[in-house]
Amino acid sequence: AMNRVQLLGRVGQDPIMRQVEGKNPVTIFSLATNEMWRTGDSDVTQGGEIWHPTLLFLCNLGDISQKTTWHRISVFRPGLRDVTYQYVKRGARLYVEGKIDYGEYTDKNNVRRQATTIIA
Repeated sequence: AMNRVQLLGRVGQDPIMRQVEGKNPVTIFSLATNEMWRTGDSDVTQGGEIWHPTLLFLCNLGDISQKTTWHRISVFRPGLRDVTYQYVKRGARLYVEGKIDYGEYTDKNNVRRQATTIIA
């Protein structure tokens, strides 16, 4: 089995470092990825060639739709965690590779919540 994710996007806020008592610290930040496509076409084509969505946007070939997805990134590895905290800044373009983790937690109102995190 394989659980692997690769993301290229923009950092949403400066990373923060958290430490829960008795556990290793973690650096956390959000990453925005964008999808763009031409409205009404399931396959984006022009003259039999497949066009990259960014090229469509630049060439203005029709109505373009865009979807932004926000990802929560957690970095636990000591060296990478510290470098991420020190050097990654809001707005930076960043490549992240890791695995998807699905978890649950109870919020301050005692409501059970689900969270999806990328462990880098």
